[in-house]
Amino acid sequence: MTAQLKSHSQGQTLVLTISNPEHRNALGPEMYSAGVETLNVAESNPDVRTVVITGDGAHFSAGGNLNRLLSNRELPPEHQAQSIEGLHNWIEAIRTFPKPVIAAVEGAAAGAGFSLALACDFLVAAQDSVFVMAYSSVGLSPDGGGSWHLARAMPRALVSQWLMLGDKISAADLHRWGLVNHLSPKGDALSEALALAERLNARAPNALASIKELLSSAQQQDLYAQLPMEKKHFVNNLHHPNAGIGIQAFLNKETPHYKP
Repeated sequence: MTAQLKSHSQGQTLVLTISNPEHRNALGPEMYSAGVETLNVAESNPDVRTVVITGDGAHFSAGGNLNRLLSNRELPPEHQAQSIEGLHNWIEAIRTFPKPVIAAVEGAAAGAGFSLALACDFLVAAQDSVFVMAYSSVGLSPDGGGSWHLARAMPRALVSQWLMLGDKISAADLHRWGLVNHLSPKGDALSEALALAERLNARAPNALASIKELLSSAQQQDLYAQLPMEKKHFVNNLHHPNAGIGIQAFLNKETPHYKP
């Protein structure tokens, strides 16, 4: 079976499914380019308000295919560099995508699969799912932004343990530390991620896009640079039609119906 990134719509939510079940949904260059292209198209589609990324079958993703990596050792280093650049393009596309992206994790999220889940805005995980970055177990180091996301979210000593020793981490532990938004029963991660998406779909898309941009900028600049950005977004959103819809509906105790 050919590894691929499948897509289908469920209401206003676009579901992207990593499909390579014979290799526990291992990732590869064909998926990276498909992921970037799909998000580029979805960005300008007003019918898409959220994206959910999940895995086909029992696992989210085992990360890189070790057999492919072993073969790449026989090729010039530029070949692997280009492959990682494709992965990083997908990670950047998720982070800059102006709509919420939710990871729905069952089974294992390993290596670049873990990094992919961390790049999403929300993470829904089955209670028995397991996360691991065991790069060091095969003499490698992280990619996909995994070290960046974990170093900003967790104490250095704990991240050192996870990355240097390749320890497995339970979904419950990640939930307790704030990296998982919601724990679901086994087999229900996708359905609960879709329920979360519906909650997001009911909110003003322009406001969510502003929040996502502000959260990204806040990680890279100080308060005095962030405040003018907050002012700009607030004023723009106040004069957007959706603010009128939202404020009036709140005052009238009604449910708002926001425009794309």
